[in-house]
Amino acid sequence: MPLKAELDAIDWKILRELQKDGRITNVELARRVGISAPPCLRRMKRLEENGIIKGYRALLNSPMLGFDVVAFCLIGLHHQSEAELRIFADRAQKWPIVRRAWMVSGDSDFLLHCVATDLATFQTFVIEEVTSAPNVDTVRTALTIRQMKDEGLVAID
Repeated sequence: MPLKAELDAIDWKILRELQKDGRITNVELARRVGISAPPCLRRMKRLEENGIIKGYRALLNSPMLGFDVVAFCLIGLHHQSEAELRIFADRAQKWPIVRRAWMVSGDSDFLLHCVATDLATFQTFVIEEVTSAPNVDTVRTALTIRQMKDEGLVAID
């Protein structure tokens, strides 16, 4: 698959290191990728301006903050017109329990990644919000048991 951006080996190293540690200093990043700090900073700015680096955020330990339930919901709609898909997508944007969401192909139309304080809160969300939403036909849920892997979102060799 062709790349959508022109990246050289140094750019890839920068992305790999930032994905491991988004708080790394520019000086340390430059050292790890083998260039001096000023060109490293210019490359980072270019990667940000070109939208390759979308942003930076802290990864929180949800159980330590009292969010013990991680679950996925597969949602099927009665009708899949562009307008109906947009309406559901807009609704999912407003649900705080939904932390990530995708429109998907196959038997379902949406996949929602949900994080809740407890099972009762998640169940209430599914029953009162998701299943009662207009145009929702099917809702399948999967509660997670244990996270087995937590890597950056892009596998960079």
